Amino acid sequence: MRKTLVGCFVGALAICIGNVTDGLAAGGTFTRGCAARDMQIMMMIETSEISPQDKIDAVRTIMHARIMCFEGQVLDALAVYDNIAHSIAAN
Repeated sequence: MRKTLVGCFVGALAICIGNVTDGLAAGGTFTRGCAARDMQIMMMIETSEISPQDKIDAVRTIMHARIMCFEGQVLDALAVYDNIAHSIAAN
């Protein structure tokens, strides 16, 4: 079950990375800071012992942070990533 969840998250990450490159070609921006923090949080989610629903909620919040990065709201997006990390660590 756990490997299946990890596989799903990795698959979702691959799709999102494809979307990131499409966004870059269309003129959007996704800074290295956002990309690095995104990968770090995804790894935290994959290795954490939080409930499946909490993982889903965290991934949805990551999607929101990605959109913020694309829109140029990098500092706000990094704050969202930090909030996700704190919520995972608290659980």
